[in-house]
Amino acid sequence: EAQLVETGGGLVQPGGSLRLSCTGSGFTFSLYPIKWFRQVPGKGQEWVASIDYDSDTYYEDSVKGRFTISRDNAKNTAYLQMDSLKIEDTGLYYCATDNGMRGQGTQVTVSP
Repeated sequence: EAQLVETGGGLVQPGGSLRLSCTGSGFTFSLYPIKWFRQVPGKGQEWVASIDYDSDTYYEDSVKGRFTISRDNAKNTAYLQMDSLKIEDTGLYYCATDNGMRGQGTQVTVSP
């Protein structure tokens, strides 16, 4: 069974950092672009960042310069390094592929 599992969320103060991981299994991870989204109450789903199979990266404007997406295909894992976190970064973060796979998400809460 193909699946994605996210880990690494938590509670952090504004200005802090977290690194999220997205680990895939049951499929050839290296062939798939990986996207990170977040679900924010009252705002719905937001695309955050993407990384292609060849590691080209793309970012939503509000996270550029603060978030870094990367992947280690040997570990079937993609990462989202989040620095200089803001309260508005709070949300349920999940990774997904274009063919509809997504994980259950990991909660990120940025609060004083």
